[in-house]
Amino acid sequence: MVVGKIIILQYILELVIIFLSIYVGVFLVYYFFLCRKKKTKKGRRGFKITNEMSYLITRFKLDEKSLDLRRLAKGVALINGFIIAFVSTVLINLKFQTVIRLLIGFVLLFILIYACYEIYGNYLKKGRK
Repeated sequence: MVVGKIIILQYILELVIIFLSIYVGVFLVYYFFLCRKKKTKKGRRGFKITNEMSYLITRFKLDEKSLDLRRLAKGVALINGFIIAFVSTVLINLKFQTVIRLLIGFVLLFILIYACYEIYGNYLKKGRK
């Protein structure tokens, strides 16, 4: 009985380690390499507006001038890291054929993208009021 619980906990720990390692890696790459602009004339680094940010701004009618781009970039990087890490962790542990795994991953990816960005957009919209 105890041995079975230890095996289950070990399996869950492996899943958590896989998820966290993918999550941290994707977050760092996205935040530091894709969201950052080059240095400006004053020597400061800025944030460029990515496709995800422009989607949130237009979809939820956010005021671009009043938004904190650093906060928005961190939020988008956190969401993208979560989506990629979750889908990757699920697909790594599925024991189906490759085609079925790809279909499941494709559907899961679109569901998570829509849900996470809707939640974050509503959060930004309510924080503005």
